[in-house]
Amino acid sequence: MAPWSTTRNAAGIGATALATALLISACGGGSTTTATPSSGGAAGGVSLVHPGKLTTCTNIPYEPFQFNQGGKVVGFDVDMVDLAAKKLGVTQDIVDIDFAAIKSGAALNARKCDVAAAGMTITDERKKNIDFSIPYFDATQALMAKKGSGVTSLDDVKAKGLKLGAQASTTGLDYVKGKGFDPVEFADSPKELLGLQTGQVDVIVQDLPVVLTWLKKPDIGAKFEQVANLDTGEQYGIGMKKGNTALAKVINDAITAAKSDGTYAAIYKKWFGTEPKTS
Repeated sequence: MAPWSTTRNAAGIGATALATALLISACGGGSTTTATPSSGGAAGGVSLVHPGKLTTCTNIPYEPFQFNQGGKVVGFDVDMVDLAAKKLGVTQDIVDIDFAAIKSGAALNARKCDVAAAGMTITDERKKNIDFSIPYFDATQALMAKKGSGVTSLDDVKAKGLKLGAQASTTGLDYVKGKGFDPVEFADSPKELLGLQTGQVDVIVQDLPVVLTWLKKPDIGAKFEQVANLDTGEQYGIGMKKGNTALAKVINDAITAAKSDGTYAAIYKKWFGTEPKTS
């Protein structure tokens, strides 16, 4: 995003193996598929996993990018993919799946989905496994701690000997590891937040918009605060199976059009409460 940001990053061989196992078994979410899907055509000669649907793999919850509300999955990423679905003349269907299977390309290669939209940072490592759209969101990380902790930086975390927590398979995790930390890893963002609330860790690193969304909740905002902003210079992209140039064109055109006609700004303000920065 503009004034804010976020990201998610990598795992390793173990995560990839887990991802593969998860794909073989099944995944909960907006749709479930057990049989091998047949390809379906859409506008622009785009081949889709399921006829009449643009199937999106994501990892829920990751508010405000994708989360359950009123019995349906909503969020910034959902609205962005809807723009491409509209261009294709189809509807969006959402599959909730482990993030490791998304960023590794396993879910796309197994034809679980056509695209991956999960607050996913574009990285050189991920580009080896999937193709990305043009960037649609500028991201950054933040530190969150109990009020009065005295923490204002990662240096403070180290100097005070505090326990740092991070979400597994994310760029936030990679960033702090690169700074010499060995954080406690949590499977997803809700578990990471719970880890902070229950004292398993003293400080957590997470995408800034996610932190700001948490702090809007009265019970959380009363006890915790954002203590630092980590400008990691990340950008989000929508992922696709490598070589899917027809779909990439549709998605890129949708993002470009939305940014030029005001639609992007409206979606941004809807979920973040502010206008996006203009470069």
